[in-house]
Amino acid sequence: MSMVTQDIRAKAEVCYGDETCREKIISLLTEKGLPSGLITVLEEIEEYRYIKDTGFVSLKHNSKRKDHKFDKVAVCYDNEVTAYFEPNRIRNLTGVKAKEFLIWITLSEIYVSGDIPVALITFKTPAGFSKSFPLSSFTFKDEEEANEVHEAKIGKIKGVKL
Repeated sequence: MSMVTQDIRAKAEVCYGDETCREKIISLLTEKGLPSGLITVLEEIEEYRYIKDTGFVSLKHNSKRKDHKFDKVAVCYDNEVTAYFEPNRIRNLTGVKAKEFLIWITLSEIYVSGDIPVALITFKTPAGFSKSFPLSSFTFKDEEEANEVHEAKIGKIKGVKL
């Protein structure tokens, strides 16, 4: 069931297509002080909705779910991910789970604390439990590396080696 109501549809800036949606969400993550690596792992983002006044974001991608293993944690993205973005924080998160051992745990909040190079990213559950990881696990060294990862994913999707 979609979290995007008619009211949100009416107020939101809407973009379609992977390239445009990816640019928008990476720009927003950067603006809010969050690592772009959180979203770059998604393949074929189909729809991006953003309400600047509230910070509400909705993303839809083409698969039912996308699992990705970062350095120390696996993250699962449902077909639709929604959240409210604030500086250094994503709250009221839906559609994202994390697994460090055997169990998938629903996440409700992600936030960044500390200063580079010892900054941490913390995943918080609806029950209030949290786990922190080095921010470097979710960032790219530079935009060129992020673009290489994105181009490799596009080539993989289209069946073409770059």
